[in-house]
Amino acid sequence: MNIVVCIKQVPDTKGGVKFNPDGTLDRAAMLAIMNPDDKAGLEAALRIKDETGAKVTVLTMGLPKADAVLREAMAMGADDAILVTDRVLGGADTWATSTTIAGALRNLDYDLIITGRQAIDGDTAQVGPQIAEHLGLPVISYAADIKVDGDSVIVKRQYEDRYHELKAKMPCLVTALSELNQPRYMTPGGIFDACDKEVTVWGRADLKDVDDSDLGLKGSPTKIAKASDKVAKGAGEKVNLDPAESVAYLIGKFKEKHII
Repeated sequence: MNIVVCIKQVPDTKGGVKFNPDGTLDRAAMLAIMNPDDKAGLEAALRIKDETGAKVTVLTMGLPKADAVLREAMAMGADDAILVTDRVLGGADTWATSTTIAGALRNLDYDLIITGRQAIDGDTAQVGPQIAEHLGLPVISYAADIKVDGDSVIVKRQYEDRYHELKAKMPCLVTALSELNQPRYMTPGGIFDACDKEVTVWGRADLKDVDDSDLGLKGSPTKIAKASDKVAKGAGEKVNLDPAESVAYLIGKFKEKHII
């Protein structure tokens, strides 16, 4: 069984956010981590590997420095790693990103593709389902549990305040929630092994069945009009009055701020 986990190096927003003049994130200027949802998806794949002996390949698209999260993934237990990087791929929105990743995945044999639900640098939750659409695969999103059952996967899918249990035949794609599990730590032996392994690097020429017009900033139908860091808000106000007085007070505040 072959599992491919798509992971992403994302900015550690605790260290502050920086933007390029065109409104895209200046990733080179920020500290980076493995996206939490992706890490949970990787852990799910590694648990399947522990049970079945599956091969786990991790794949990411990004700057050359993104090989750091690939080596972290191999130190956790992934078998192989692929970095898709090329200047022409920069500035991609979700459509161009999913097109690129699908083009890379067409080079691989896979039974199951796992992605995170969404990345913390965008929160769109679009890339995983878009990859499935490009590849013509069934997709189950918001996975809170993933199990393999013969040639199928059984997924407990979180939906608002309840769960659905869904079954899909492989090959298929599943998007994972960070609440899915507690990812394992890297081991010293795993770190040494990861340092000795090679990361396969692919560029534009290695993508299958994609058009240049669908790649990078040029191929991104979503254009950023403006981007800015969040402005810290002041402390709120607590009203300790009886209900009638509280309502009157709030109405007065709304009028004062021209809300009503």
